[in-house]
Amino acid sequence: MNIGFQIDEISSLNFKTDSSLAIILESQKRNNKNFIFLPSSLTYKDNSVYASTQEIKFKDNKLLNYSVSKNRFINLASLDYVFVRQDPPYNMKYISSLHLLEQIVDKTKIINNPIGIRNAPEKISMLAFKNIIPPTIITRSKIEIDKFVKKYRSTIIKPLYGNGGESVFLLNEKDKNYNQIIEYFLNYQDLPFIVQKYIPEIKRGDKRIILIDGEPIAALKRIPKKDEIRSNIHVGANCAAVNITKSDEAICSEIKSFLKDNGLFFVGIDIIGNYLTEINVTSPTCIQEIKKLHKIDIAKLIWEKLI
Repeated sequence: MNIGFQIDEISSLNFKTDSSLAIILESQKRNNKNFIFLPSSLTYKDNSVYASTQEIKFKDNKLLNYSVSKNRFINLASLDYVFVRQDPPYNMKYISSLHLLEQIVDKTKIINNPIGIRNAPEKISMLAFKNIIPPTIITRSKIEIDKFVKKYRSTIIKPLYGNGGESVFLLNEKDKNYNQIIEYFLNYQDLPFIVQKYIPEIKRGDKRIILIDGEPIAALKRIPKKDEIRSNIHVGANCAAVNITKSDEAICSEIKSFLKDNGLFFVGIDIIGNYLTEINVTSPTCIQEIKKLHKIDIAKLIWEKLI
C-alpha cells in the first residue's frame, strides 16, 4: 500500500521518542511505501488535494538510519491511508490543513478523521463529559476568574490551544503575581483561556492512556519534576508503567462512542486522579515509551486494527 504522513520537518523530530516515526517504521515492515509531507505543502486543484512528498525509508529497520527521496508532487487521494501527525498548536494553520484533507475523506482513509480533529479541540471536547472533568471555566473575563479562584482557591490557568505544557501556571489569589499572570493571558492573544480547579494528585503525576478505535490499550504515569506542576514529557517529566484502573475504564467507556462516531481512531487521554483533563486527538504520543515500559507495540496494534 501507499501511505502518507502529514508531519513536521523530519529534522525537528526526536527519533528516540517520536510516535509518528514508530508508525512509519511499522508500516515499512509491512512492505508499504511511505511518503512524508508538510501541511504547508498541501495544494487543492482539479477537485483533489496534492502535496509535495518525500518517500522515507529506514535502513535495517532502524529509526536512526533513514533516507528520503527527492520531492514528488502526488495526489493524496491516490494513497490508501493518510495519517495527520503534525504537532499543535491547534491554530488556523492547523485547521486549514484539516479543511483541505476533508476534501478527500471519501477517497482515502485518514487517521484521525480531519473533521473529527477539527471538531474536537483537546481542551474543549472534554466539556461534553461534565461529570468526569474537574471544575472548569473558559473565559477572558477577570471577574469570572476572580470568582472561580475565590471558590476553589488553587487553580490552573493555561492557553486553550497550547501544547507540551506551554504557559501553564498555578493560579492562587494569595500569589503576589496573581494579577500579572491574568494580564499575561489577556495580552497573550485574543482567544479565551481555560482555568481549572487544581487537582493535588498531579504531584504524583498524571496518567496518559492510549486508545485505539475507542479501546484503552496501555497507560503511563508522567511524573513531574520536583516543584513542577506540569507533567509533560517535553518539560522533563519521567514516565512509569501503570495499570488501567476500573475508574480509568469507566472514563474510557464514557467517551468511546464519541471517539468512534467522530473517526478518532488513535487517541491519548490525560487523567489526573479520577478526572479526565484532556482528549488528545491531533498527534498523540508515548508509543515508544509504552513499548519500552510495557513491552506493548502500539504501532503494530494500529496496523493490525486498520488492515
